[in-house]
Amino acid sequence: MFIPFSQFPVKITRKDCFYLTPPAMVAPTSFENLHSCENWLPRRMMSAWRVAGIVHALEGWNVHECGDKLFDVEKVWQASLQHGFRPLPSLAKV
Repeated sequence: MFIPFSQFPVKITRKDCFYLTPPAMVAPTSFENLHSCENWLPRRMMSAWRVAGIVHALEGWNVHECGDKLFDVEKVWQASLQHGFRPLPSLAKV
């Protein structure tokens, strides 16, 4: 189970845990006036949960995720790609 607890890097780490950066995507070039969406990501990058909200609005979906109920992840992924968002494999490569 993966539970994101913060978008900022942790200050103290434990040796018995794995720490990963939260998922993010590159915004499409058609987005205008987008300089820095979130202060923990490079320019033109957006967190995956923000992208999901934008895609839900663009597609006109009225599905709400609550508790263990999840929308079709593959459908959201394909819609994100169709709207021009691109995966960001690692922040270290940016």
